[in-house]
Amino acid sequence: MSRPPVIPVEDKIRIVLSVLAGELTVAEAARRNKVSETSVSKWKQAFLESGKQGLASGGSSRASSREEALAAEVEELKTALGEAHVEIRVWKKSAEGRLGPSRTLR
Repeated sequence: MSRPPVIPVEDKIRIVLSVLAGELTVAEAARRNKVSETSVSKWKQAFLESGKQGLASGGSSRASSREEALAAEVEELKTALGEAHVEIRVWKKSAEGRLGPSRTLR
């Protein structure tokens, strides 16, 4: 069994919009573009849920494992940055108490 042809995102959008506009049925669009009705239906659903981005990601509205890993890393880094910020503020307050008022102000 051969792989289905790779359809560019812009062509998928054109096909989906023609179906949504009522110019073609899903069956007609599939037949004219030599793809399955299931593919056209999935493209339509992805487009309705996520727009162009839904079609560009292959119709998957779920984040990829790479995206999930990056999101987790971002959250971890945000937490670390917040903790470092608090530590710096504590150190500055501590240093102010030990050094006394600044002598640069006259």
